[in-house]
Amino acid sequence: MLTVGIAGGTGSGKTTVVRKLIEMLPPGEVVILPQDSYYKDNSHISIEERQRINFDHPDAVEWSLLMAHLTELRAGRPIEMPVYSYLTCLRSKETIPVKPAEVVVVEGILILVDPGLRSMLDIKVFVDADADDRLGRVIQRDIVERGRSVLAVLDRYNLTVKPSHLQFIEPSKRYADIIIPGGGENLVGIEVLRTIVEKHLR
Repeated sequence: MLTVGIAGGTGSGKTTVVRKLIEMLPPGEVVILPQDSYYKDNSHISIEERQRINFDHPDAVEWSLLMAHLTELRAGRPIEMPVYSYLTCLRSKETIPVKPAEVVVVEGILILVDPGLRSMLDIKVFVDADADDRLGRVIQRDIVERGRSVLAVLDRYNLTVKPSHLQFIEPSKRYADIIIPGGGENLVGIEVLRTIVEKHLR
């Protein structure tokens, strides 16, 4: 089994890179573990407190569960992946069954920040993009998918997203084996990643 970590700032194009990589590889050989599924359950705090959670801070993620699930998959055992809702900031009672595969992609903004998780990754990728491009994508996504207003998105960006990016995410780029500038539009970078993954599979 090959474990690939794909990190990068919010709105950098990580999801697009993952999707295009999967399209290039044989069907059924890749499973995805999104960091977003492993945010801590916040049912013990009020709705008001949940709205103030900084999801761009490493403390928001249950790293121990993510690493335990990755360990299980590497041992050839299936897992029940959590389902997390950004609307309620809670974990759902439902889970998603995930079976082991030849390639496990761990994807998320902070996955190169945690040393324990980093040590479990065979290939570490950082998807890079200009700050203004990332902000544009964040505004579009949060309005459509999370029902937020432009002002709410900008407030959150300035309060938590930008400071956390500069403090945690951008510095984690130094741990990457491959940096893909331009996000999902960089087909050459994605092709290089595909070639490396296929080489490992062979």
